Amino acid sequence: MAHLIDRRENAPNKSAVNRARFLRRYKEQIRRAVHDMVSERSITDMDRGGDVSVPRKDISEPVFRHGPGGDREIVHPGNREFTKGDRVPRPDGGGEGGGKEPGAGESEDEFVFALSREEFLHIFFEDLELPRLERNMLAGIEEQKPQRAGYTTTGSPTNLAIVRTMRTSLARRIALGGPLAREIETLNQELVRALAEDRPQAEIQALRARIEELERKLARVPFLDEFDLRYRNRVNVPEPTARAVMFCLMDVSASMDEAKKDLAKRFFTLLYLFLTRKYEHVELVFVRHTDNAEEVDEKTFFYDRKSGGTVVLSALQLMAEIVEARYASGGWNIYAAQASDGDAFGADAGKSARFLADRILPQTRYFAYLETPDESGARMSSLWVEYQEISAVPGSFAMRRVTRRDEIYPVFRELFRKDAGVQAA
Repeated sequence: MAHLIDRRENAPNKSAVNRARFLRRYKEQIRRAVHDMVSERSITDMDRGGDVSVPRKDISEPVFRHGPGGDREIVHPGNREFTKGDRVPRPDGGGEGGGKEPGAGESEDEFVFALSREEFLHIFFEDLELPRLERNMLAGIEEQKPQRAGYTTTGSPTNLAIVRTMRTSLARRIALGGPLAREIETLNQELVRALAEDRPQAEIQALRARIEELERKLARVPFLDEFDLRYRNRVNVPEPTARAVMFCLMDVSASMDEAKKDLAKRFFTLLYLFLTRKYEHVELVFVRHTDNAEEVDEKTFFYDRKSGGTVVLSALQLMAEIVEARYASGGWNIYAAQASDGDAFGADAGKSARFLADRILPQTRYFAYLETPDESGARMSSLWVEYQEISAVPGSFAMRRVTRRDEIYPVFRELFRKDAGVQAA
């Protein structure tokens, strides 16, 4: 039987347990700090860890101190200057705070600690999920989940059920040793009566021999036997699996300047990290469009430069064709996220809205539209106005606008929070 003992120590001056407790306790302060980090980072550094600064006032804790007045006797270790009854000179400047001049003295900076990549992403995507996700039994995908199935007499030492083992041991010892113990008690009482009645010595010796024999038998009953061992049993049972595809539709036309494209790419970067980290059976389809749409790979979607006219309908039509060709059957949950500045020319905005309402939304579980208007954001685009008129199932369609970097993270969390698919868009 092999026993593995992990004797690895934590890193110097670090405790994994205390670190986890700290992260749980100051979750809100750390989340705010992570939010600030996201708005300052480049797209390529979005998923790395980093140093997080938490103001001292946010992690300060109440402490008990002696109030003024009273008569106290205190013994300080290492006192070589004063004895009982000595008077301590008052600090220069007077006052309870030491009389320091303004600007003098010391102060505490913000508390800074490093977040690992896993800790950063865990806080980053906490409480997020794909809205209205359906799980079902999918052919060809083996998804099994361990489930408790009682106890067994064989297994790994790590699965040993100590309480159940000791209960079985106690039951066995009672079953085997109970009759012997009762017989020993009866013979002891008989021996006491025999001694009191001054019976023959041979009868007394026979009683004592019988008691010693029973006591030896009782001592041979083991405290713990291999028969008593019980192990927690786990079996794998089939589990409904969620299989999803996310369409990322991005406008790269001439009206989308670098600032607007940066906002859109930041949103899709967060979406990409969120999906690949939290879900196993998820596919991403990247579609970019100017006056015509094309399906591209991840690198081209995020880093290639392209410009041209604007026809939003082309991206929606290409998405419908891909859904029909690859995801029409098989239990797929279809999602889509569209980013555009909303500048659609002529009848394109109306046609796009009608196509979205008639063809796309009935097939999708959730459609999120992110608009990146001009920095003022005062004027409503033609596409936004048309999309507002769409009548969809509550919770299946959502629209948001962003004009600055620091708005991306809150909007992303709002679009993909756990209850986003329950409430109306």
